[in-house]
Amino acid sequence: MSARSEPVLRAPQSRTKEGAVTIYPFSAVLGMADMRLALLLNAVSPAIGGVLVRGEKGTAKSTAVRALAALLPPVRRVAGCRFGCDPAEPDPACPDGPHPADSAAETRPARLVELPVGAAEDRVVGALDLEKAIGEGVRAFEPGLLAAAHRGVLYVDEVNLLHDHLVDLLLDAAAMGRSHVEREGVSVSHAARFLLVGTMNPEEGELRPQLLDRFGLTVEVGASRDPEVRVEVVRRRLAADADPVGFAARWADADAEIAGQVAAARRRLPGVRLPDAALRQIAEVCAAFDVDGMRADIVTARTALAHAAWHGRDRVTIDDVRVAARLALPHRRRRDPFDTPGLDEKRLDEALQRAQDAHPDDPDDAGPDDRGPDGGGPAGDGGPNGGGPTGGGPTGGGRQGGGDGVEQDEPGSAGDSAARDGADPDGRADGPVGADGWPQRQTGARDDDGWPQRSADDRGGDGPNARPRGGQESATGDDDPTRSGESQPVAVPRGGLKARVLTAPGLGDGVPGRRSRARTGRGRTTGARVPAGRVGALHLPATIRAAAPHQAARGRLTGPLRLRRDDLREAVREGREGNLVLFVVDASGSMGARQRMTTVKDAVLALLTDAYQRRDKVAVIAFRGAGARTLLPATSSVLAASTRLAELPTGGRTPLAEGLLAAADLLRVERLRDPKRRPLVLIVTDGRATAGTRPLDRAAAAAAVLAATGAPCVVVDCESGPVRLHLAARLATQLNAPRTPLEALTHPRDHALSVAA
Repeated sequence: MSARSEPVLRAPQSRTKEGAVTIYPFSAVLGMADMRLALLLNAVSPAIGGVLVRGEKGTAKSTAVRALAALLPPVRRVAGCRFGCDPAEPDPACPDGPHPADSAAETRPARLVELPVGAAEDRVVGALDLEKAIGEGVRAFEPGLLAAAHRGVLYVDEVNLLHDHLVDLLLDAAAMGRSHVEREGVSVSHAARFLLVGTMNPEEGELRPQLLDRFGLTVEVGASRDPEVRVEVVRRRLAADADPVGFAARWADADAEIAGQVAAARRRLPGVRLPDAALRQIAEVCAAFDVDGMRADIVTARTALAHAAWHGRDRVTIDDVRVAARLALPHRRRRDPFDTPGLDEKRLDEALQRAQDAHPDDPDDAGPDDRGPDGGGPAGDGGPNGGGPTGGGPTGGGRQGGGDGVEQDEPGSAGDSAARDGADPDGRADGPVGADGWPQRQTGARDDDGWPQRSADDRGGDGPNARPRGGQESATGDDDPTRSGESQPVAVPRGGLKARVLTAPGLGDGVPGRRSRARTGRGRTTGARVPAGRVGALHLPATIRAAAPHQAARGRLTGPLRLRRDDLREAVREGREGNLVLFVVDASGSMGARQRMTTVKDAVLALLTDAYQRRDKVAVIAFRGAGARTLLPATSSVLAASTRLAELPTGGRTPLAEGLLAAADLLRVERLRDPKRRPLVLIVTDGRATAGTRPLDRAAAAAAVLAATGAPCVVVDCESGPVRLHLAARLATQLNAPRTPLEALTHPRDHALSVAA
């Protein structure tokens, strides 16, 4: 298992000299207004459907989530029940049941269960003892993480890196409140109601829109650029490390106050009324933002109810609807990989106003100045200095400021200071603003060769920076999660183009995906094998065939088949894997004709969309002038790739050899990092080489180096015009790769056609 999947490496906990573990206090988290609000609203009403926290690394996402469990009310369960059944309402289908009405009960704290990225399906849902199930007919079930998280919190760090089928499984269990395990005709079902929290760094790839929609709420977080805030963050982190017990004690009263508010809001929630006026406002907002389906309306309504309960109100007001919409709708507006989650607050206000204007005399229609009994706004501070969880004023919070593990106000401090990032009085970022009210990104500096200049952090190998540094972060001091500061130019494919399917040859053994054939844990069964460890998917016919010759020796005359451990066979399945799709793009003068480069970008963007849908990693190398540049290291973020493509300059000589050698170097590094992920190299060029001495000979030698890596290549021939040199075909021969004309690489979406490489 990689270090990424070991939760202990990211634990925001401190240890005392005696070895006791102390969790960083929730109330000590500085800023992060909307993240704290979303977490607390889900704690009040888990029916909302969980929280997805998006943001850059080192912004206390994990810290706040792990601290949340300490604020939840304790759980009473049937003594000894591995599935946490409530003594008042035990699960009639509990595998450890049935539980008598007078069963002994015990109280334990609400659990925080962490799901590592590398977890197998058996570890998540639980596993059947196949030997007992088949040999003895006994249903022996070992609970998984879903059972452990029942009535607690299930936390998935870097949920975007989790396999899609596991994300589907988690979201299904969270939606239905039950987990079902089906294995070779044996069925087990148990309750699994939990608060699902996922965190992710968008730079490492996005979740599919279908999975995004299943999360109830989403918030974006980012480190504050205010030096005073950053100083306070570091001060608290160091204080917590130096004296964990003393630091926790300083915040114990504030945490206890928030825990009391959560418990009180839970009790108040069933009595909160959702008037027709609020329902119309919710419907108007969801229709205005053109969200799909009805889940957005339902989640927004549940969130508004929880927000009203949190503030002590007995009915939902327009402020509750507004806050709920800001948390529930941004990620549901995303339609394709080139869309970023976001919400135009001007349109939100207009939709709410339309609903009010349509029914001006409705007695249930509460105005924006309606406040709860605590006198705070709908997003008041929930720590020791206020009555609500966010400290962000009437609009709550948003793009969150903070740092690595320490974010909220010290008792007696000046309060949230995240509003000092240079926003104007309306909360808009500085700089030019487009017609839709969103800030426009200013053109960045370029070097002497015309390449976009990047910071040292952006050029490093730690992953792409989808949001450029150096002042490009959010300038909204009110922590608005719906704005990303300055927008980036993103290359968007023309409508109606779809990439033809390109696959790696042979049978791989890599990460599950949707591109090339591979041996995977899911897919059609193609054979059986002796298991190396625990049996995965049992191949029943092969198991029976292995056991049948030994029945007489084992003394079986009649009765059940007698099995032993060495009789078991597991299924070998063939499915699809995700690949590393490496784009090597010729951006030289021979490709620089405007119409041709536009066609090239459209084709590459169609391929990027295809790579996103097939769960591939992508990397982009461009060559022009004197050399080649890695515009994007290997990443799952197709949005970052399209952003780099939008910035791609053209012109100059054609250093084809340098481009091919750069591709070989990147493949060598990625093979060390991710040895099971097979590459697929797409070289987009007209085949010309004009840079340096003997350019064609050097290009041939570089092609031999790239071919020696064994990576399958496809040469996309961009040559056009009446006079053709057929140099791309020559390059394809040198690489032993197929050649595909540029115009044949894509086709209209209404024509189904595949070309396999």
